[in-house]
Amino acid sequence: MNRLIIIGASGHGKVVADIAKKNGYKDIVFLDNDLSIKECAGFPVLGADAMVAALDGDVFIAIGNAEVRKKLMERNIERNFPVLIHPNAVVADDVEIGCGTVIMAGTVINPGVRIGSGVIINTSSSVDHDCLIGDYCHISVGARLCGTVKVEDSTWIGAGATVSNNINICGDCTIGVGAVIIKDIYEMGTYIGIPARMKK
Repeated sequence: MNRLIIIGASGHGKVVADIAKKNGYKDIVFLDNDLSIKECAGFPVLGADAMVAALDGDVFIAIGNAEVRKKLMERNIERNFPVLIHPNAVVADDVEIGCGTVIMAGTVINPGVRIGSGVIINTSSSVDHDCLIGDYCHISVGARLCGTVKVEDSTWIGAGATVSNNINICGDCTIGVGAVIIKDIYEMGTYIGIPARMKK
């Protein structure tokens, strides 16, 4: 069977469906807890996410919220979560990518990078050599991670943000749009500005 069940009938889900088509999936269906949604990107929305247990096929969680993404992947841990890579992304041969991760168009990921499970590497972002990205992170549109950056689980790097070389960022952080990170971050929170500081 060549079916992909996408949980999350949203704008993000539309992008995931497009990449899935480009990765060879012919039969794509959506599930969403908003039962008023009947289709997404031209594909049917069959019902709520709990319906996944009754359906055959691979599963992809197309939800931006890291906590929800983690919960749904763990709830369906026995299922196959594919890695979806847009054909216009540039991914070095030795990059390691965990299950249920999506890499979008225009992204460049250089050698030595390790990416966890359930990660979103968004459009035109750049991940340079030897970076480590934990589970359920989101590297937003146009964000740039310089070499040897470590981003721990469930951290969101905002659109257009830049993380300088050799920086460590703890888990469960939010890095604001356009922020510039030049020092290690050890405390959970939201960081904004140039250079970035914790938002009180």
